[in-house]
Amino acid sequence: MAKFGIAAIAVLAASANAFAPANTRAVHSVESTSSAIMAAATEAPLSPATIWGPKISNIVEEQKKYNSQTKPDFAPTISAKDLGLEGDKDAQLKYVTENAMDIKTKMVENGAVIFRDFELMKEQEGFVKFYEALGMKTCLDPLHSVSARPTVDGKKDSPVYEAVNKESRKNFFIGMHNEFVGTRAPRAAAFVCFKAAETGGEFLIADGRSIFRDLKSDLVEKLYNRSIRYSVMELPFFGWLENVPNPLQAPLMGAIKGLASAAINSKVDFSVDLQWGEGGYDNVKMLQARAPSQPPIVVHPVTGDPTWFCNVHSHSSKLRKDREAKYGAERFEDGASQINKSDMFYGDDGDISDEDLEHMDEVTMKNVQFVKMTEGDVVLLDNYKCMHGRNVFDGTRKHGVAWFEGWEGEEEMKKKYAGDAAATVAP
Repeated sequence: MAKFGIAAIAVLAASANAFAPANTRAVHSVESTSSAIMAAATEAPLSPATIWGPKISNIVEEQKKYNSQTKPDFAPTISAKDLGLEGDKDAQLKYVTENAMDIKTKMVENGAVIFRDFELMKEQEGFVKFYEALGMKTCLDPLHSVSARPTVDGKKDSPVYEAVNKESRKNFFIGMHNEFVGTRAPRAAAFVCFKAAETGGEFLIADGRSIFRDLKSDLVEKLYNRSIRYSVMELPFFGWLENVPNPLQAPLMGAIKGLASAAINSKVDFSVDLQWGEGGYDNVKMLQARAPSQPPIVVHPVTGDPTWFCNVHSHSSKLRKDREAKYGAERFEDGASQINKSDMFYGDDGDISDEDLEHMDEVTMKNVQFVKMTEGDVVLLDNYKCMHGRNVFDGTRKHGVAWFEGWEGEEEMKKKYAGDAAATVAP
């Protein structure tokens, strides 16, 4: 028993180290020259703090009001072929540069913009030129404070990260989510296809405003008033505790929880609450790390729209188990992947019923668009309005992502929308 206990605590300590911030990274600001793109290393900022927006006093009335309005368009497409720019990288870059503000406005108003038939973005160098021409401001990956996501070119200071391309995760349907970790969320992102999978692997997008519209009002009220919280990690290494004499179990569990809590909270920039539980994927005694409670609906930081900002579709243990019946069991091939299991609860730690989870799944999938990307295609998205995910796939898939803390002209946009809102309510 002692041997198993020491081993479990050693793994626990290793898992805490997985939360350690990586060394400060640099990203390359790429400038065009007559012969090449010269990289100038600059220190990238952390992903910005999540902007929840003001408290909505009556969420049901807000939903009714929003449903009475015209449903906004979502994710328009810009095609280089339709623009007569197919095959001309210089003309494509010129178009992006000259129309940067209009493109960013479309991203904010419509949640996402899909770019097709652009040769410019088929390689990382051109992709960087693309988002720099737009005036997007890169930031570190939101996972930076807890782990290191691999980069497309393998360089630790690269601004373009891998977008879950591992063959071992090909049968894992990545549920719809907004990108945020703890208390940090990028404002926007650009997902690019460098190589499409032979089968499947579609990039999935959904309008958070539409999900907010379509959910049952009583569930919206319950979720918003009670808030939500995520279990962001499981430590499933404590089945051996069942063999410990009963008088020793409680003090031993308390000591393990205290050790783990101190180790993990010293490594992350948000508060983590550890709770003992049973079940999970393997029906063993485990420690769950739960993040702070938060609202499932936010007020958009630019337009003021209420939007669904809740990762239940990707984080719910039940919904992922349901998908396993369709796509096959998840392949957890290393210690880190066994630890990185999640779930969602009410903010007061109450369980969410299967019926409500199934309703949220149904509404989410009703609003999902499957975007089959080919080489050079990009989806530029507002992380607060547009949820994203990934379909299962076969073959080799190479997609990348750049995260943005904001963009040039964002403050001007905020002033414009604030002025429009004031004019609307003026007598």
